Amino acid sequence: MKSKEKYLPILLFSCIALGIVIGGMINFPNRTLSAKSANKIKLNRLIDFINEEYVDDVNSDSIVDLTVNSILSKLDPHSIYIPTTEQISEVETMKGNFVGIGVNFYMHNDTIAVVKPLEDGPAEKAGILSGDRILYADNSKLFGRKLPSDSLFNKLKGEEGSEVLLTIYRKSSNKKIKITITRAIVPIKSVAISLMINKNTGYIKIDRFGEQTYDEFREGLVKLKKQGATTLVIDLRENGGGYLEKAVEIADELLKDKELIVFTKNRKGNINKTFATEDGIFETGKVYVLIDENSASASEILAGAIQDNDRGTIVGRRSFGKGLVQREMDFEDGSAVRLTTARYYTPSGRSIQKPYIKGEGEKYTHDFENRFENGELYEKGKITIADSLKFKTKKGRIVYGGGGIVPDVFIPLEVKKGEESLVYILNSGLVGHFVFEELDKNRNAFKNLTFQQFQTKMQNSDSYINSFEKYLTNTGLEQKLTNDKPLVKKYILAEFAQQLFGESQYYQIILKDDTMLKAVLK
Repeated sequence: MKSKEKYLPILLFSCIALGIVIGGMINFPNRTLSAKSANKIKLNRLIDFINEEYVDDVNSDSIVDLTVNSILSKLDPHSIYIPTTEQISEVETMKGNFVGIGVNFYMHNDTIAVVKPLEDGPAEKAGILSGDRILYADNSKLFGRKLPSDSLFNKLKGEEGSEVLLTIYRKSSNKKIKITITRAIVPIKSVAISLMINKNTGYIKIDRFGEQTYDEFREGLVKLKKQGATTLVIDLRENGGGYLEKAVEIADELLKDKELIVFTKNRKGNINKTFATEDGIFETGKVYVLIDENSASASEILAGAIQDNDRGTIVGRRSFGKGLVQREMDFEDGSAVRLTTARYYTPSGRSIQKPYIKGEGEKYTHDFENRFENGELYEKGKITIADSLKFKTKKGRIVYGGGGIVPDVFIPLEVKKGEESLVYILNSGLVGHFVFEELDKNRNAFKNLTFQQFQTKMQNSDSYINSFEKYLTNTGLEQKLTNDKPLVKKYILAEFAQQLFGESQYYQIILKDDTMLKAVLK
């Protein structure tokens, strides 16, 4: 017995030591895992410290948003965080519809002014007119309050089939009226227009690549073919992109079976290639694609596929240069993050992603300013091309990677040198606001005019150019318009046409004497 007791401490110590060794072996991976997750824990504890101990009340949500944005800004310019309020609007835009009353409006002197009710929408059917002011939605006051746009939208949107009682001030009759509107699904078109510009040339304008874009495009293409289109012009100017697969589906309508459209490569080097099928309905007619410095992402995929397969001609100016693929991941609160998960390449193997320095997103986004300064928006020879990034199309033509799609036919900016800021003014909402306010002064002056009568009336006057210059001055923008009168006049007339008649009439004016279309029709 004593002998056993003699060895008991030694045995006990050995068991403890063995336990420590085994425990160390078992826990070793967990210590490594803890080291990797230490920063996550630190971040969570910091937010807890601020919530519990900081001297003033702090909105921890804003801290989290700030932190997430800061982290993503260190990755690349296209990995972004989308707050809940913005994500709702973004989802609706990309989905291609929302439930609401169907009006275009803007805040004029702290009041919702109806620019135009959407054609066949709930508001138009209920009798809402252009120029109406929306004062109340049910019992909610909407005027004289600096409400954010999303709050205003929420008052007018709701469940499909639900009703909203609007109190309207109608300026033309100087009366307040009440109108009940039944909310319905309102489409947000991504294909702005499809029309014939001469007896055999069809034109399709794509504003973005959303869920409905391919269906809208195909519907327009079928219509144009029936009208005799043997040449197709696809306008991707100002199109910042969207869903990659929708650009692929459109390319498939134009390319022959088994022609490569695009391929992607992820961090592991895995390559995913996408080929055209035999189902395209426009595989033989002539194709032209119009691009500019704001054509990006999915627009560049479509343009690159057409160019590299020698399927058509790219007309315009060097595109934006976005060759990164994002995957959208949702958080439980309705916000989301778009994270770059791969790079995409055109059929010839070129990446069109322009260079960027991590953490310098602002400089990257405003690259167009450099393009103004170096003159490349006026001369193709000023475009910087790296000989090391030389690739060949299917027929052996030389194309370049490393920063956007360089067009086959270069078309300079329409505005004169030194007037570049005018481009952004004409493409902003300022022209639309100006035209609304001009119409608001005397809508009866345009009442019952046919489109032809309207054009005759407007073509004979330059007074609106002078008025627009004064309008810009009153908004704090000093911009002389005398050097670019024809261009300014065209944009003003087109906006009048849109607000008075509709999209088709807008494009009839805006495309007249369009320099890129002129190059195509030559």
